[in-house]
Amino acid sequence: MVGREFGNGVRAAIERTGLTQRRLAELLGWQEAKISDLLAGKGGVTKEEVITLLAYCRTTAEERDRLVALFMEVGEKGWLQFPEDGVPDQVHTFIDHEKKAKKIIAWSPTLVPGVLQIPEYVHVVTAASPVIDTDDVPAVAAARSARAKILDGSRQFVFYVHEFALRLQVGSIEVWREQLAHLLRVSVRRYVSIRIIPASAGMHAGTSGGFYLMEFPTYPTVVYLETLNRCLFLDDAGTIEVYENTLKKLAAVALDEASSRAVIDSILEGH
Repeated sequence: MVGREFGNGVRAAIERTGLTQRRLAELLGWQEAKISDLLAGKGGVTKEEVITLLAYCRTTAEERDRLVALFMEVGEKGWLQFPEDGVPDQVHTFIDHEKKAKKIIAWSPTLVPGVLQIPEYVHVVTAASPVIDTDDVPAVAAARSARAKILDGSRQFVFYVHEFALRLQVGSIEVWREQLAHLLRVSVRRYVSIRIIPASAGMHAGTSGGFYLMEFPTYPTVVYLETLNRCLFLDDAGTIEVYENTLKKLAAVALDEASSRAVIDSILEGH
């Protein structure tokens, strides 16, 4: 995961120079395969060589420091990020991975999943955050709402949502009802599956917290976790297996799609 992010960053830096990988390798006195391995996150270079390459690419000091820090973490099992603005949802890495994923499976125990939230719902959730300044709420809410653009049929989505998340009134009764109605509208799309964990299920495998699992066409699967002001990306095989097993157990107690729509509809009718 870290190696991939590092490789993508270096690739972008090289592309901005207009140089081919072969020409850059010649300037550095490297074999072209060395750059290919570096872009694939395979290592094979020293920290000093990375700095030299980035100097040829004329990266900014900020970008150089970011890429060198990533290089030093290549090989770690997880990647913990500390967003400077304290807004985990706005970490560019997560948003970029959402766009590249072929399948996204989300488990949300307390709120409607972010990608499914209508703008008014997003605004209320954002304003309630203890780590977002009031002045920043409009911009952050707008950026979060923009994530819904990936619901375009270019990837598959499976959302496991607890019944309590649906019954929690977020914002006015009108906002809350419109949010539930939006779920019903989205749920009939062929590439979206919304499955409710009913309150009657009692104790279940997902009580440790929500998460995203993202599958990619060529990259390994990644699990994404977030707290108020931290986010963690995990891609080691052991951890992925744990979360995949958790999803299997959630699937075993979740209602099917038709029954899930019926639950949403019944909550709407009752209010």
